[in-house]
Amino acid sequence: MPNQAPNSALSDSSKKQTVFVVDDEPDVRAALRLLIKSVGYSVECFESADLFFNQFEHERKGCLILDVRMPGMSGMDLQEKLASMETLLPVIMISGHGEIPMAVKAVQNGAIDFLQKPFSDQQLLDRISQAMEINTKRHDVHDVRQDAQTKYDSLTPRENEIFSEVVTGKLNKVIAYELNISTRTVEIHRAKAMEKMGAKNLSELINLANLIKSPD
Repeated sequence: MPNQAPNSALSDSSKKQTVFVVDDEPDVRAALRLLIKSVGYSVECFESADLFFNQFEHERKGCLILDVRMPGMSGMDLQEKLASMETLLPVIMISGHGEIPMAVKAVQNGAIDFLQKPFSDQQLLDRISQAMEINTKRHDVHDVRQDAQTKYDSLTPRENEIFSEVVTGKLNKVIAYELNISTRTVEIHRAKAMEKMGAKNLSELINLANLIKSPD
C-alpha cells in the first residue's frame, strides 16, 4: 500500500471519531494503524471479530474496517450482528478474495464499500473520509430522533391521542366528533402537544411524528 495521504487537515468532528480495524493478520493491522494515524485519525485495532464485538460500545463514533475472513466469528457475521443492533458505524469490508457474491451481500447488508487486497492507501483513506461524513450525518439524525422521542414521551395520554389524530390531517371538529369531546378541548390539547413537541405548525408536527416510534 503506497503512501499517498490527503493534505487536508481533519475537522474537529473527525478528530472525535475513531477508525476501528478488525483483521486477524498482525502485519495488516500494523500497516493500517500506521497509515490511519499518519493522517490524524484515532485508530483502534482488534485481532478478531469476537474481541471487537465483546468490547463494542454503541455510542462510539467513527467507522469500521472489517476483514471478511477470520477465525471464529467472520467479518460477515459481525456485520450482520451490528446491523441487527442498528449501529451507526459505517462499515468498509476488506478481503484478499475477490468474491463477487460476498461483496454484493456485504453491500446489501449496509457496507459502504468492499475493497479487495491489495488496495491503495488513497483508496482506503478516501473511503474512510466518506465513512466519517456518513457517521456524522447518522448521529445528527439519531440525535434529532432521540430529541423528538423524548418530547413525545412527555405528552399526556390525551395530548398523545390528539397528536395522533392531528398528524393524520384531521380537522379539530372531526377529531372532537370522533372522540366525543368539545372542539375547544381538542384545540387546547393540540396547542399543548405542539408546544411540547416544539412544532410551530402542522408540517413541523408531521415531520416530528415521522421520527418517533409510538409505544407498542
